[in-house]
Amino acid sequence: MNRRQFFFNSTAALAASAAPSYAAEFADQRPKRVGLIGPGWYGKCDLFRLIQVAPVEVVSLCDVDKRMLAQAADLMAARQASKKKPRTYSDYREMLKEKDLDIVLIATPDHWHALPMIAAAQAGADIYVQKPISVDIVEGQAMLAAARKYKRVVQVGTQRRSTPHLVEARDQIVRSGKLGKIAMVEVYCYYGMRSAVNPPDTEPPDYLDYEMWTGPAPMRPYNKMVHPGSWRQFMEYGNGIVGDMCIHMFDMVRWMMDLGWPRSVSSSGGIYVHKGGKANISDTQTATFKYDDLDVIWQHRTWGQPPDPDYPWGATLYGEKGTLKASVMRYDFTPAGKGGTPIHRDVTYELEQYPEDKTEERLERHVAPAIRHHMKDFLSAINTRSSPVADIEQGHISTTSCILANISMKLGRTLTWDAQQHRVAADEEANRLLRRPYRKPWIHPDPRSV
Repeated sequence: MNRRQFFFNSTAALAASAAPSYAAEFADQRPKRVGLIGPGWYGKCDLFRLIQVAPVEVVSLCDVDKRMLAQAADLMAARQASKKKPRTYSDYREMLKEKDLDIVLIATPDHWHALPMIAAAQAGADIYVQKPISVDIVEGQAMLAAARKYKRVVQVGTQRRSTPHLVEARDQIVRSGKLGKIAMVEVYCYYGMRSAVNPPDTEPPDYLDYEMWTGPAPMRPYNKMVHPGSWRQFMEYGNGIVGDMCIHMFDMVRWMMDLGWPRSVSSSGGIYVHKGGKANISDTQTATFKYDDLDVIWQHRTWGQPPDPDYPWGATLYGEKGTLKASVMRYDFTPAGKGGTPIHRDVTYELEQYPEDKTEERLERHVAPAIRHHMKDFLSAINTRSSPVADIEQGHISTTSCILANISMKLGRTLTWDAQQHRVAADEEANRLLRRPYRKPWIHPDPRSV
């Protein structure tokens, strides 16, 4: 069996056991030295799942929020086997200067993914970076170039590729041919993710280095909406709901169907309902990612009700022989016509094997197994120096496609992507938007000279 087959065939056995402290394939290894840049909500979620599956030593944490950093250091000392408190840093460059880390996890806001990831690759670490990999397209090109130049294993946090019930849906529904020809896929999110509030700007709190937090992004007045956690409300730091939620489901569809680059991307939308809020991301948006004989269509609304309350965020694959609905919580296969057998699966929890999941603050319990599986895949790829399931190149394709949707919406026209030249075909105005300006003194990475 290959690495992926072994990993998922082992799931049932793990679920039936008392679960050892670590996955058997990693238990006897020398503990890998780990650093985390951005130990906020999802940074800790990722790192705690890694601690659950492999003997690692968390030696370094980095954040510009002193309170968040101190809390994370205390939690790491309590959770890791050695009980040692990690070293703490306020500047990722100082952390990476030590060059003593085997693995670096990056869970910063999106505008801070590229520079730390490239620096970690240059420092000789393998990397787990959250999605989307970059805030602009040239950043992503530079990150991919750095991963290849320094021969680093880079796993992107698109863990739908490691979600057990979605792996089953891919293998037993999509790849087995139960859907037949698939000519349309809808991906969507109907969560109320855009705030309508408009709080006043203030001075940043004394425990936050807001200058460093802003980094290469445009400097905005500090607002409590920005930190901690609500920075996705602003396009200065990310790519809105398309960059946050579409990338997960679009990437899942590409993985299920073995899709590469779309031929073209078009999008429309804007702020149609909540016009009085401070947030500047769209509350309504549609995008079409066009492939040969296939349209993948995204839609989000932050207002109103979802068409199917069981699938407020997910994907629907329409085939000539049936329909598949898939989400983080479940999947449903409905055959076309009479005589077929519908198939339903719910998310797999692992609360008995990993009882700390029951009490961990803010943990998405339904996602914890997927993150663990994603970490195991990452570790196996490190051991064999092979590509993980969510390799940086796959993350770059999905990230770029979503950024192109926002550029298309801004320009009001369809963009044809030239995957060989890494440019929009015959559209220099669009190509100028592939790279955002960096605020001084930060220098935008160049894929030709990382």
